[in-house]
Amino acid sequence: MSKVLVACFSASGVTGDAAKKIAEITGGTFYAICPKVPYTPADLDWRNPNSRSSVEMKDPAARPEMADGNAPVADSDVVFLGFPIWWYTAPRIVNTFLEKYDFAGKRIILFATSGSSGFEHSLADLKASVSDKATMEEGIVVHGRQDSGAWQKWIGTLGL
Repeated sequence: MSKVLVACFSASGVTGDAAKKIAEITGGTFYAICPKVPYTPADLDWRNPNSRSSVEMKDPAARPEMADGNAPVADSDVVFLGFPIWWYTAPRIVNTFLEKYDFAGKRIILFATSGSSGFEHSLADLKASVSDKATMEEGIVVHGRQDSGAWQKWIGTLGL
């Protein structure tokens, strides 16, 4: 039986709700990736090119600082990693998370929430932040909220 960690960054709560469902279904540990400086609604205004999120996403080297470094990555075999899609990829704080811990020997399964986008560049952008000794795979992108039955069905296909 795999030891599962379900880590996510959630700006509006949608991704967090999905992560909590995945943790419940898998018996995994839930961990919220939180920025040291929380995002305000103005920070998240993607229509404003000067908003914090817009500025971060224009800079591939941006690494927003995390609030803590207590994720139980070392205790896990499988890491579900969730995030909302921003500008066709993962928010930069997800790169911060991946660069903070050692994922060697871990299976990382991505999941995302989005209004309409798919994973697009997420896998490639995130693989660059993790050791090649870890395996990373695209999982599922959810457009809106998904019920527990749909999560259960998807997780059942993963061979955990």
